[in-house]
Amino acid sequence: MEKVFLDVKEASVVLKNSSAEVRSAAIRRLGGLVRENEGAILKANADDVRNAERNGVQSSLIARLTLTSKKIAAISEALFTVAGEPDPVGRVIGGSTRPNSLRIVKVRVPLGVIGVIYESRPNVTLDCAALALRSGNAAILRGGKEAERSNSAFGGIIGRALKECGLPENSVALINDPDRTKLAAMLKADKYIDLIIPRGGEELIRHVTENSLVPLVKHDKGVCNIYVDKDADFEKALKIIHNAKTSYPSACNAVECVIVHRDIAAEFIPLMAKKLKESGVKLLGCERSAKTDGIEPITGGWGKEYLDLMLAVRVEDTLKGAVNFIAKFGSSHSDAIITENYSTANEFLKTVDSACVYINASTRFTDGGEFGLGAEVGISTQKLHARGPMGAYDLTTYKYIVYGNGQIRE
Repeated sequence: MEKVFLDVKEASVVLKNSSAEVRSAAIRRLGGLVRENEGAILKANADDVRNAERNGVQSSLIARLTLTSKKIAAISEALFTVAGEPDPVGRVIGGSTRPNSLRIVKVRVPLGVIGVIYESRPNVTLDCAALALRSGNAAILRGGKEAERSNSAFGGIIGRALKECGLPENSVALINDPDRTKLAAMLKADKYIDLIIPRGGEELIRHVTENSLVPLVKHDKGVCNIYVDKDADFEKALKIIHNAKTSYPSACNAVECVIVHRDIAAEFIPLMAKKLKESGVKLLGCERSAKTDGIEPITGGWGKEYLDLMLAVRVEDTLKGAVNFIAKFGSSHSDAIITENYSTANEFLKTVDSACVYINASTRFTDGGEFGLGAEVGISTQKLHARGPMGAYDLTTYKYIVYGNGQIRE
């Protein structure tokens, strides 16, 4: 691992001084190679899926693991989008000229080496590679054992794209060995790695948080909530909730709990239950909501990330009660209010402290592609240094460049 770290660190120096055009060309070539190698990629992925099924991996993780022709096309398209994004490196973000004529300029620069530790989703390999290149960073990617063959297929085309475009093949290193000592080495490599981004289950996030010497940005679980206010449009609310739960239930931006104002609970909850039951959603509710046919009393407590066709339902007396519930049981990922009352919506926006807060829209939009970033390295649920979907801009830091002409400090 020491040699891997050294090689990637050396490559990061080359990338830091590379042109935006060369890095864009590498990302575009990567997008093209994904299309050209679709058959081999899908074959490798099918082997991973079969192994996961044999090993009893839960269905939500298998859903994240599985690639299709449609997903391959979307991955390729995302890579071309990233390649066309403005280059964040060298962007001037501030500055001034001091009374002594010193000119101070604040500019964006790469972080250096990014380490990403993730599970299940092989598309993360390409997303992170592309965003690292776009932002002038080298990357060390450690995927999960369940996607070993898929990641190997992607790793091969990443190396090929880098080589064809004149960039060091070590710019992106894929650690595809499930040996836990490799993970431990990454977490202690603070001399070589500038930032670690863990994304996966609670156990992985906790382990990385407790053991890393490298600064990290957590991409924690997605316990997303939707609050249906007493002034909500019912038709709009039913459409949004159905989409947020059923369009991709294993995604971290899927809704896991719907909170309903008491004034409309008796009328709205049965309508919602009927619509969701038709799509196979299992509903778990508080004492008041469980009075509705088809809703079972909740067990195991609130704040669960189901990643499945399951949904918690709760009745709250006030907006303040809903906000307090979200603060206590949410995960600061994505939360929404459905209301036609501007004042209520504005209060929800100001008081809910999450990375993404919505008015009258599905939480499923929390995504790098949907936010115009092309792709994401993950969705940060913390406040420093980045928050929400992280694109290329969030993989940079800044430095001050000071232009003088012989000035000295008195």
